[in-house]
Amino acid sequence: MSRKLITRIGAVLLWIAVWQLLAMFVNNDILLVTPIKAIKALALECCKASFWQTVSLSFLRILMGFTAGFVIAVFFAVLSFRFSFVETVLAPVMTLLKAIPVVSFVVLLLIWWGASFLSVAICFLVVLPNLYVNTLAGLKNTPVSLLEMAKVFRLPFWNCFYYIYRPALKPFLLSGLSISLGMCWKSGVAAEVIGTPAFSIGERLYMSKIYLDTAGVFAWTAVTILLSWMFEKGCMFLMNKWFSFEPRVKAPEDKNGLTDRGSEKGFIRMSHVNKCYGDKKVLTDFSAEYAPGEIHYLTWPSGAGKTTLFRLLCGLEEADSGEVSNMGAASVMFQENRLCEDYSAVRNVEMVLGNACHAREALINLLEAEDIEKTCSQLSGGMKRRVALVRAMEAKSDYLLLDEPFTGMDEKTRERAREYIAANTKGRTVIIATHTF
Repeated sequence: MSRKLITRIGAVLLWIAVWQLLAMFVNNDILLVTPIKAIKALALECCKASFWQTVSLSFLRILMGFTAGFVIAVFFAVLSFRFSFVETVLAPVMTLLKAIPVVSFVVLLLIWWGASFLSVAICFLVVLPNLYVNTLAGLKNTPVSLLEMAKVFRLPFWNCFYYIYRPALKPFLLSGLSISLGMCWKSGVAAEVIGTPAFSIGERLYMSKIYLDTAGVFAWTAVTILLSWMFEKGCMFLMNKWFSFEPRVKAPEDKNGLTDRGSEKGFIRMSHVNKCYGDKKVLTDFSAEYAPGEIHYLTWPSGAGKTTLFRLLCGLEEADSGEVSNMGAASVMFQENRLCEDYSAVRNVEMVLGNACHAREALINLLEAEDIEKTCSQLSGGMKRRVALVRAMEAKSDYLLLDEPFTGMDEKTRERAREYIAANTKGRTVIIATHTF
């Protein structure tokens, strides 16, 4: 038994002892019963068939309210993320739901609706704003850099959802659930106490109060705490399982009529292109042609516009003026690695291929076998750079844009990377922005 567990058990026993001493000091069962009497009352209740019916119906009501709140909150959060006007319309509603006291909702719903489904509605109203706000925050926290990567590599929504949006949602959604799960039980049982629907924990608490049955109050309170704890642990377990689940990736769709790598596509022409950000001019009257089957090096100084040029060529930016003609689809190695850090090197490359075996075979060219199954967060900067290079080289495309591909590599690794690039261009247009040959 671990020391931490022993300490927790000791703390629980200490407070039970304090409870026992207080009950003995008060010496009045109406005001405070001993732990033994509370346990006896709970044991007697457990022997009754009505106990299990009461527990089941209360659990079902709260589960219904929580589930409805969860589903509607996620649905509206996605709508708000997609359409800003929906967020604007819902903002005052969510603010009011969070600000209005629960008891006000209880009284109004009793007038409008009655007691039967009161706890369902209250749980729904408590859960909805918390999960809506947290889910929306998680979606907004999705890294733009990864979304741009997904756009360039034409990743299907399935891959984007599971490997980009889901990790961004995880801390926000788990935090919202942790708060909401406890609150929905407290507010749900409180609503039952006020509405007293038949066969509910709230009704049993209310009747215990009427008959001054303090032991019964303690017994039903213990039931509520236990059910709340089990419900929270169960929901959090399922959510963590979902977040750790790695579904099979789908191959990017061939929407651009991509052919095999020997394609004649890939010719790039830029004519009198201008691009500026505010008052800063990055490209001025720039013209160039890049032919298929060749490796073109850009050795411009830092800040001269190499990254901007790549963003124009892969469709992430538009020129202010001039013409950009790029025949085919791009594959890009960004200046940043833009990897899904929570997943392995194999999974990151597999996302653009749809084939794990092919991804492993490609990665083994630049990484050791024991490193390719590690999550990218465990890899060094140079290793991550090699994963990003393999992903760009192996993706089906007509031209390759490699932005500082040798960053963080020693001379030996750099030579391996150069050989790998030369062996895998296969007729495509290749443009490399680098300070290191």
